Parts: sequence; structure tokens; C-alpha cells
Amino acid sequence: MQMSRSQGGVALLVFLVGYLLSAVSLEAQQPKPNRPSSLAAGSGLTTAQAVALAEHGRCKEAIPTLKRAMSSQNSADTRKNAGVLGLRCSLTLDDRDSTMDFIRLLSKQFPQDPDVLFVLVHAYSDLSTRAAQDLAHTAPQSIAAHKLNAEAMEMQGKWDDAQREYEAMIQKEPNMPGLHFLLGRSLLSRPDADAKSAELAKQAFLKEVEIDPKNAAAYYVLGELASKEENWDEAISRFSEAAKIDPNFAEAYLGWGFTLVTLKRYKEAIDPLRVAERLTPENPAVHYSLATALVRTGQKEEAEKEFAIHRNLTSQTPNSPGNEKQP
Repeated sequence: MQMSRSQGGVALLVFLVGYLLSAVSLEAQQPKPNRPSSLAAGSGLTTAQAVALAEHGRCKEAIPTLKRAMSSQNSADTRKNAGVLGLRCSLTLDDRDSTMDFIRLLSKQFPQDPDVLFVLVHAYSDLSTRAAQDLAHTAPQSIAAHKLNAEAMEMQGKWDDAQREYEAMIQKEPNMPGLHFLLGRSLLSRPDADAKSAELAKQAFLKEVEIDPKNAAAYYVLGELASKEENWDEAISRFSEAAKIDPNFAEAYLGWGFTLVTLKRYKEAIDPLRVAERLTPENPAVHYSLATALVRTGQKEEAEKEFAIHRNLTSQTPNSPGNEKQP
């Protein structure tokens, strides 16, 4: 089941990166013991002087010049070195504004450099960990802190504990948007999910759309659950509602069109599948479903184009997500 647009997905991803990588040592970020005494501080620093200061732990003095070095006509190697040192310095000082500046500059100037990407992973991890610590210190009993705790439990495979945590939050705030969705998602995500888990999850998602009728992700999951039970009319209703709420929800359009193809309602399936194709042109399942609908409505030339795109995509990525969703 795909839930790429599920509420809280982005926040969870950021947290997981921090959780997985926060224990990794960043020894290179620590200031070196031998400090130069002959280098001048202040706004007149050269790039070389700022690099030397940063390498010897005098980060506060070095950061402004390192930022300027990233925006100048220096060589790529110089800009990269200045950016990495500046990022490490800003993290050492917990200067989060400067950290974000260096992340932005490095990402823009070296988007495919593996060394830079490695450093960025650690930087995001560090920021994630610090944000989690801020939350724990400032509002340890808040719903947000409990959400973070539940997500950590899920990462550790403590599914029962996570379920109890979500249920406790719901007991405290039964009408808060998003909580029932998170419970349902957790129930479906556990590796030992069975029919009972699926039914509990369904009830959680139904409660979620009752509280928040604009939760497209909840409608989408209800559509997937209905499809799995071959309750096709309900599946169409849920998928179409998700697409109506979020016009950019490609998976909802695909589920909608796929269900119509399954029911051999080929003409009706074309429009939602065309939208899914526009939103996710690299998804082979969209092209296969659309090709099927087209060929069954006598549009053989258009259908062959879609089959050809499908063959090309699957030959490039034979195990890509979505290949299994074919009529």
C-alpha cells in the first residue's frame, strides 16, 4: 500500500534521519587544538585565512568570510571546502541560521557531489536531533512530543508500545486532526498486521475523516482497504474523494482509474488515468492501466504508445514501485 502523501510523512522522514544517524561521530567538526596566533580576525579576512581559522576552531571569526567565499568566483574546490568547513563550524556553534545558509549553498552548488551529500546527511541528522531535544526540553508532555516518541517506538519495532502511545494521545485529545490517521497508519505498517489490525485501522481512518473531512490521505487508504476487500463501489468513492480534495494526489487518481479498469468500465477510467499520467509520468503502472483502457475503447494507436512507454520504463527499472498494480 502506498501512502506517500500521508500526513506527517515529511516530519517522520526528517525524524528518522536524525534517529538513525544521530549516533554517528562527527569528529571532523571538533576544533583542532593547535590554534594560529598570527592570523588576523575581522571582516578583512581572506578565504585562506578564514579556512585556517575554521580548521583551528576559531569558527565565529571564520563563518562570515566562509559564506562570502561560497558566493564568490573562487574555484569549485575552494567553495566546497569553505562550505563544508562553514557547515561544521555553524553546527559546532549551534548557529542554525548559518547552518541553513551553508546547507542551501552546498545543495545548490554541489547537488550531486557524494562528499557534500554525505556531509549534508550528517547536518540534517544533527539538526533533527537538536530539534527533538528542544521539543523534549520545552514541551515534554505535549502531543507533539508524544508523536515523536511513538514514531521512535515504530522505528525500534515496538509496535504495541507505539499503538498504546497513539491511543493515549487520542484519549487525551479525541478530536485532534491527524491522531486517528497516525494510529491507523501504525496498525497497517506493523509486520504482523492481520485482519484484526486492518479492521482497527479502518475504524481509525473512518474516525479521521469524520474529524477532518479534508484528509485526502485517509480517504486514499480507505480506498485501498476497500479495494483489497473487493468492495469496488466504496473504493471508487474513496479514491475519487481523495482526488477531489487534493488535485495533485496522483496515487488517488491511479487507484480510481485502476478500479474502473478492474470493473471493465474502461471509458470512465481514461480521465483519472490521464491525470495520474500527467502527475507521475514515470510510473509504469499508470501507463499500463491507461493503455488497457484505451485499447478496450478502440483507441489502439494511443494504447500502443502507452504500452511502449510502459515497456521502456519497466526495462529500465523492472522492480520499480507500481509495476505490480496492473489489471
